[in-house]
Amino acid sequence: MRSSTGNRSTADGEGRERAGPGRDLSALLAGAATGTAACGALLALMDSGSPLRGPCALFFLLAAPALGIALALRGLDPFGRLITALAGAVAVDMLLVQAMLTVHRWSVTGGIVAVAVLSLLLLLAVHVRQRPGARERPPGGGKQAEVS
Repeated sequence: MRSSTGNRSTADGEGRERAGPGRDLSALLAGAATGTAACGALLALMDSGSPLRGPCALFFLLAAPALGIALALRGLDPFGRLITALAGAVAVDMLLVQAMLTVHRWSVTGGIVAVAVLSLLLLLAVHVRQRPGARERPPGGGKQAEVS
């Protein structure tokens, strides 16, 4: 059915087009990345002998901190945010490994848990900072009203 503007009309009569296959690929990729990262963390924590343990755990170690860093850097363009988040994730992982080696507490499960905890803390800090009403400014844009 065509409307007067030439667009396909939906069931509600408005001229918006329906979402077809391939239109929401980013949500599918985000879900697949989340599942892969969670699978990698679980395989590493269970000390599985699966050949997917290494690549999926490495993906978790890079993706979990990168997500928190990318969400904190919303002002950058997407490519700059991606590069910065990946570099930050590598730096976070290396700092955690160095700290664990320094205190002689190195373990694979401890590293996975430490990365998960730090990533969740970073995501929580970004969520609290971006929460609506967290920092409300007084009327007038924060400037003091002049008394005449």
